[in-house]
Parts: sequence; C-alpha cells; structure tokens
Amino acid sequence: MKIKKMLTLIFVSALGGALTLGTYKLFIENDNQAANESKNDSAFSIPVSYKPLNANLPKGETIDFTTAAEQTINTVVHVKNTALGSNRMTFEDLFFGRRQQRPQVGTGSGVIISPDGLIATNNHVIAGAQEISITLNNNKTYKAELLGTDVKTDIALLKINADEELPYTTFGDSDTAKVGEWVLAVGNPFNLTSTVTAGIISAKSRDLQGGNTQSFIQTDAAVNPGNSGGALVNTNGELIGINTAITSQTGSYIGYAFAVPSNIVKKVIDDIIEFGNVQNGILGVSGSSLNSENSKQLGVEETEGFYVGEVEDDSGAKKAGIKEGDIIKQLDDVKISKFADLTGFLNTKNPNDVVYVKLLRDGDEKTVPVTLAKVSSVRVAIIGTLKELSSKELKKHKLDYGLEVTRLSPRNSDDWKADGVDEGSIVTAINGIKVNSVNDVKEALGNSDYPYKIEIVKNNGEKVSYRFR
Repeated sequence: MKIKKMLTLIFVSALGGALTLGTYKLFIENDNQAANESKNDSAFSIPVSYKPLNANLPKGETIDFTTAAEQTINTVVHVKNTALGSNRMTFEDLFFGRRQQRPQVGTGSGVIISPDGLIATNNHVIAGAQEISITLNNNKTYKAELLGTDVKTDIALLKINADEELPYTTFGDSDTAKVGEWVLAVGNPFNLTSTVTAGIISAKSRDLQGGNTQSFIQTDAAVNPGNSGGALVNTNGELIGINTAITSQTGSYIGYAFAVPSNIVKKVIDDIIEFGNVQNGILGVSGSSLNSENSKQLGVEETEGFYVGEVEDDSGAKKAGIKEGDIIKQLDDVKISKFADLTGFLNTKNPNDVVYVKLLRDGDEKTVPVTLAKVSSVRVAIIGTLKELSSKELKKHKLDYGLEVTRLSPRNSDDWKADGVDEGSIVTAINGIKVNSVNDVKEALGNSDYPYKIEIVKNNGEKVSYRFR
C-alpha cells in the first residue's frame, strides 16, 4: 500500500514537472526568443543609404571610364630624350686633360593631337635633347622633330612622320571643365607604358610658384614621374590638359597633380605652327588679387577680383578707359577671382583680340571692350624689365638693335646704379646673342631665367659687358 502511494506521488510530481516545462517552453521561452530577436533586429537598423554613387546622373546612365580610356590610350606616346652629359672626372682624365661624355636618357609622355603626327608634350620632357624618339602604344618607334617650345607654359610641339594615319585626341574646352568633374590621367609613369588613373578636378587656376604666370588644373588622379606630357581627359575622352607637375615632399604622387589647361596648350601650339613662337596679348594693367587683407589695405569691400593698381600707357586697357582702382570681375565669360584666373585667360588670347572686361568702379558695374596689345616687354631676373624699341627710338641711341631697361630689378638696382647702369640703358646682347625683341631675349635665355653674359650701352653711351657666375 505504501509502495503504491509512493509511485502515485512520483507520477504526479513528474506530470507536474512536465506540464511546467511544457508551459515554459510554449509561452515564456517563445516570448523571450521573440524579444531577443526583436532586440537583434533593432541593433542593425542604423539608416544606410544604398543609392548608387551615380545617382545624380540621368536615369539609366553611369560613369564609364572605359570609353574615354579606349579613346585615349593609343594616342598617348612614350617620349625618350637623349642628351649628352659628362661623367665624373677621374685622376687620369685630369692628368691627360680629357673629359668624358656619355648619353643621358630622360623619359616622359606625349599626346598625339593630329593624324599626321603632331605631338604635344612638356618642354621640360625634351629640354636639352639631342635626339628625341617616340614609341607608340603598338610599340612602333619613330624619331621626332622639335617644332617649337614655350618655356613659360612648359609646352613643346613635336612631329613624327609615320607610315599611316595615327589615332589622336581631340581638344576639349578647359574653361568649361568644373571642379568635381571626373577626369583620367593617361601616361607612362616609371616607364610603365599606357597607364590610366582616375580622379576629379580638385581646383582650377592654381599658381604653384606665386609668380602669377601659371594657371594649372589641379587633380587628385595619380600622376608620377614619367606622366609629364601625358593627357588629362574628361569622361568623353576629350583633352582638357597636359599633365605637368606634382606637389610632393618625396618626388612621387601623394595627393595632387597639375595640368596645363587645354585652351592654353592649343593656343601655344597654334602660335608655334603659325609664327614659330608664342604671341601673347596683354591688357596692360598691373595690380593684385583681392582678399580680406589686401582689400582692407586698399580700402575696398570686395574680396574677390583683380584690383588695378596701374594702367600702362598706350595699352588696350588705357584706350578702353580702365583706371587705377577699378576691380576686374570677369573677362568674357570667365569669372576673375584671383590673378591666376586673369593670366590663365590671357594666355589663350592673341594680340588684337577683343575681350569684354566686366569691372567695378565706385560700386557701379560696367563692361568695356578691350583690344589686347602685343607683349613688348620681358623680365630678365638679374637686371629687370626690358622693353622693345621702335626704329626711331633706337636711332636716338645711335643703335640698330637693343631693348631698353625700363625698370631695374629691386634686388640688384643699387649695384647697377653704382656702376652707371640705370633705367634708359640699352641691353644689346644676352649670352652672346644680339637682341631686338622679346622673342630674341627668350631664345637667348633658353630654358634659364638667369643669363651668364649681358652687353649694355649706358645712358652716357659707354658700352660694357658683364659676366655672371
């Protein structure tokens, strides 16, 4: 009897436990699991945008670099520059009075711009070359002829004679290129031929040296040594710049590269073909860019634009009525925020071109047409600014050629004046070459801003010659 009661008690206990466990499983555990799953879901509910990167493009369109790359890659060439350099002299060389020379080879890139073999590159890629060879993307190699260079813009024009029409890159309008626009850099970095990198235009009208002569397109597409002279193209495969420089503490790419805008390149090339040198048109004004500090010193409220500090006599600006104190805001359709904007625009123009200058004067805005004049003066680092003279003016000095010193270099003016050389003296030769024009001076200087010899006629008629080390 006792055993029967004990078994009954065990059975009831087991049944109660089973019911309790079943109830827990059925109701409580399922609720907890649901609660846990709900918590897990909320942990991954951070808002994320899955819009495609090209959502700002027209529906159905995406950025495709392949077309631009295919159009460009066969038009970019490998440029090899062979020049003679001197080996380090040995004791035997000194003893026998001999000096060994050996070929030195430099490499870069170039862009075919016509089916008959015209090639644009950088002047520094071919500077000093005794022989230039071009290798196409199909591995054919040709000797190149140097048609002309422009040191100021660092552009050179080459020509090869191929046995067939060549693929070429068409020029785009660099003025309409926008900051943030996708671009491709195509070239031969480190002798790695046919290399394509992508980036965006980071800025425009960059002046790296602060001399107000440069107006680069800045990009973050990877550019390295060997890319110089190569193409910067938009997504349509149009040439908008010639890759020229990088800014780096190591000499290799770390973030930004710079290209000469295609509108400047085209102008330089057109001038070389037509005139043999570059013909620049000038407004005839000097001054400074506006910013908070300059504007405060000048007493003007505008912080963007070019402040006219001086207007040259007989210049297009003078004839158009531009005055000291005017603020130039726009040239044709190009906004002028700083000096590099102004110089970049003018580097695309020729003498006698008419440009429309929008300016502010005493708070009033007006637009005047200005006929650009020919560049008639040039700056030579060691002495100062030299100006071309007419035949009548030269006869007054009893000379047939020469340029007048109109402004001595501030750094050396005291030394020149102490030796009797002043404004009005005539420079007749540089580096042994007679000079009578701006182009003569540029040719005499070559790739250097610093002459090693200058011949001068002083105001008192004395002829002197100076040598520099």
